[in-house]
Amino acid sequence: MYTSRPPVFSMYEIVPVAPGDQMSGGSRGSPRKKKKLANEGRPLVMAGMLGCALVLAAVVAWCYYSVSLRKAQLLKTELLDLNKDGFIIRNHAGAVIFSMTFRSGTLDLDSCSKEGSVLSCTQSDSGKLNFFIQTVQLKDTVMCYRVRWEELQYTPFVEHTMAYNDSHWYGGAETATQYWPIRVQGEEEPRPFITSDVYSNRNAFGGFLERYWLSSNATAIKINDSVPFHLGWSEKDMTLRFQARYQDSPFKPPEGQQPLPELSYRVCVGSDVTSIHKYMVRRYFPKPIKVPSTEVFKHPVWSTWALHKTSVTQEKLLDYASDITRHGFTCSHLELDDRYTADYGEFDFDPQKFPNASGMFEKLREDGFHVSLWTHPFINYDSINFGTAVEKGLFVREPSGELPALVRWWNGIGGILDFTNPDAREWFSANLRMLKTNYDVTSFKFDAGETSYLPHQFSTLVPLSDPSTFTRRYTEMAIPFSERAELRVGYQSQNISCFSRIIDRDSVWGYELGLKSIIPTVLTISILGYQFVLPDMIGGNAYPNRTTGDNKTGLPDRELYIRWLELSAFMPAMQFSIPPWAYDNEVVQIAQKFTELHETLVAPRVLELAGEVLDTGDPIIRPLWWIANDDEAAYKIDSQFLIGDDLMVAPVLEPGKQERDIYLPAGRWRSYKGEHYDKGPIHLTDYPVDLDEVAFFTWVH
Repeated sequence: MYTSRPPVFSMYEIVPVAPGDQMSGGSRGSPRKKKKLANEGRPLVMAGMLGCALVLAAVVAWCYYSVSLRKAQLLKTELLDLNKDGFIIRNHAGAVIFSMTFRSGTLDLDSCSKEGSVLSCTQSDSGKLNFFIQTVQLKDTVMCYRVRWEELQYTPFVEHTMAYNDSHWYGGAETATQYWPIRVQGEEEPRPFITSDVYSNRNAFGGFLERYWLSSNATAIKINDSVPFHLGWSEKDMTLRFQARYQDSPFKPPEGQQPLPELSYRVCVGSDVTSIHKYMVRRYFPKPIKVPSTEVFKHPVWSTWALHKTSVTQEKLLDYASDITRHGFTCSHLELDDRYTADYGEFDFDPQKFPNASGMFEKLREDGFHVSLWTHPFINYDSINFGTAVEKGLFVREPSGELPALVRWWNGIGGILDFTNPDAREWFSANLRMLKTNYDVTSFKFDAGETSYLPHQFSTLVPLSDPSTFTRRYTEMAIPFSERAELRVGYQSQNISCFSRIIDRDSVWGYELGLKSIIPTVLTISILGYQFVLPDMIGGNAYPNRTTGDNKTGLPDRELYIRWLELSAFMPAMQFSIPPWAYDNEVVQIAQKFTELHETLVAPRVLELAGEVLDTGDPIIRPLWWIANDDEAAYKIDSQFLIGDDLMVAPVLEPGKQERDIYLPAGRWRSYKGEHYDKGPIHLTDYPVDLDEVAFFTWVH
């Protein structure tokens, strides 16, 4: 039995014992001591292993964090954050001002890289693509982002969805029911964003249309021309849906290219809504090359349409001219509207209705009248010119290109001239020149031109990837006559220096093609770059069943007519058809008062601004936010407008009212009655406005 004694390890060096060596008296280590030593060493090993594991984990975590950080930095660029589902743009204060969601697919972020100002990705959840966002710092106050999503293998569509972000949006297109700002109503699947006749199809996009929207958040978006563009929206989500597709669409890929949809656009951010709009218009919209006739800005146009419709005759036209003179009104030109020819598609006068057209024109010239004629792109099948146009190959054709395509329009069935064909352009122009020469016609009212009148399937001499290019080609026909010409369509044609006539109005008070729709429509097409606006006929077109008024006389409501007249006096140009003397002497006196006010107060200011349009493209008729872009109230007002920066107009647009609420933005204003307001902004409640008055205010410098 061993005797226990104190350990002596600290005093002696431990010498290893060779195997088989014998040591005296218990110098061999006991098994219990070896076990104890082993047990004491195990925690140290465990601790060491744990420490190594922790270090390794820390290194892995740091590497992962570094990669994540680099990826996060990679997916940010100049106030823009990209993720797999979309991107957001912030302003300098850090607030989100623009949001776009990728609705049709998500990005594979591992395929993304950043080089300089370009973020690009090569994979989505559906396969290969070419995606990039390029940042372009254009000036100190403007940052733009070029975005492109191009599918490299077949997919039906590409769709991105833009959120409203509690802001107000403007632009897009003329519509039948027009609001300012845009109201997203209902759920609408994306449909072709092309020019249409909104008088006949109230749910379509209108004749003036551009792929451009502007927000009170000082952001603007412009969709590229190359995109087969469809627009939808969601009231529930408060979004606009931007979609590119060729499937079930009138858009066609350029010849020789596969139908792979591509959605590309640019988003620009500025310091305020007015400055970003000015920037976009200067950079992306063509400008008019000249100011049209000053006479049309100063003096009313008088049209035969609402008064006589298609029953106009030589006698009625001469009587109408005589009445204008007899009642003391001025006239820039007299517009002879629909049905002066025997059949549609002819270019001479119906001898039954106009037995002595040359003598009629001579008499009108002697009495000081210029005359313009209505025209259109259709030739009906019963016209003598139909066979000629078929023989010469002047019509839009059915898809095979062998036969002319028949189309239905509001005056029958016929062919539509193919304005991509130089022969058709020259034939049409030659006929208009002949009318001008033979009768000394001053100009033409170019009606129709919307793509909605093209056949569902068609071919043109020059293939059209974008159907609305047809509208652009039609507007070019007005160039030789642009001094007094009027067009009711516009697509990428702001440089054609004609008067832009908004679509026909019904003789009603409301927002659906009524009196209340005029200001929102004029503001919208002005934002789209069309400044020489003709707001259609005073009182509307007096169509049966679409007229508020006396059904026995067929005239629009008297009060509606007066309020319409007063609003028109503050527009760039005025157009009468239903004459004031169809009512009574008081209406004649009110009309004389406002045509004179238009000539002396409004026209000089409008002409000054029209000259500036050639350089700037800025609107003549402006929204209140143009001078008050930090004022939330100004963004929502649709019943007042500015002429330039310093004349503000607030017409009465409600029946039975001789007062209205008026909003004056901050500044010093003087009313037409001589009152001064120099604190602001101010709400004037129930401001009195008599039946023969329009409330207007001038900025006092």
